[in-house]
Amino acid sequence: MTGPITAGVDGTDESLAALAWAAREAVRRDLALRVVHAWRFQAAASAQVADRGDQERWVRTSVLRAVAEVAERHPGLPVTTDVLEGDPVETLASAAARAEMLVLGSRGHGRVVGFLLGSVGQQVIAGATRPVVLVRAVDKATDEVAGHEIVVGQHGGPEDSAPALRFAFETAAARGAAVRAVRAWTLPPVFSYSPASLKLLDDAGGLEPYEKKALAAALAPWRERFPDVPVVEHVEIGSAGQVLLSVSGRAQLMVVGRRAHRTAVGARIGSVAHGVLHHADCPVAVVPHA
Repeated sequence: MTGPITAGVDGTDESLAALAWAAREAVRRDLALRVVHAWRFQAAASAQVADRGDQERWVRTSVLRAVAEVAERHPGLPVTTDVLEGDPVETLASAAARAEMLVLGSRGHGRVVGFLLGSVGQQVIAGATRPVVLVRAVDKATDEVAGHEIVVGQHGGPEDSAPALRFAFETAAARGAAVRAVRAWTLPPVFSYSPASLKLLDDAGGLEPYEKKALAAALAPWRERFPDVPVVEHVEIGSAGQVLLSVSGRAQLMVVGRRAHRTAVGARIGSVAHGVLHHADCPVAVVPHA
């Protein structure tokens, strides 16, 4: 059963932009919208709302006001609202698990705040089993226009990027947009070659033709499943993060896969997703590997 599109709101401009993005995407996909606000009682938040009950009522009023604006713009959209007291990471991770995707606000371009303040957003992204979309405050509906592509990073074999490719093609189909599939490659050190890999390269005609064939193979099942979605195959030498960011200006959404890395200080996302989240000029969807 398909879940709702869930938007996490915290009152910031970034989260309100994320709410607007989530509502538009829910309408396009004919899905319900769920709005979640995770809050904690702040004993000294202000003299006016120092009482727990008053604070909760103030939070609910703020959230419902934002939801009412969205409902007015999309009168047929089913919307539910949950104001939940608890740990933000646990609350948002739980919401993501039951959603088609989780949408959060992001400052981007440097230090990240709001839901990404400290390790909250990073932990949510690293632990989420569903796609998480990050939206900046400057995002607007007019950015989702013809000519702006869904850019998706592809690497490895067909299975490695399948979840990200599926998300990109589904989004493109819902928006009537093209997909630009980007595969970045670098020259490997000589000692990494094996007889088997040399044979594959020889059969392909060299490094770049090999990368192009690998991208085409990964795209083949999605081209067949979404025959009406135009596809641009983009193979370029360079680091994955740099190549993806070089085309972000033409994107209405960028999609990257994610493998979480566990360290002594908690979960961390990969360097490519981290770099794109901070610097892309468009919303970014981080899709976990299956």
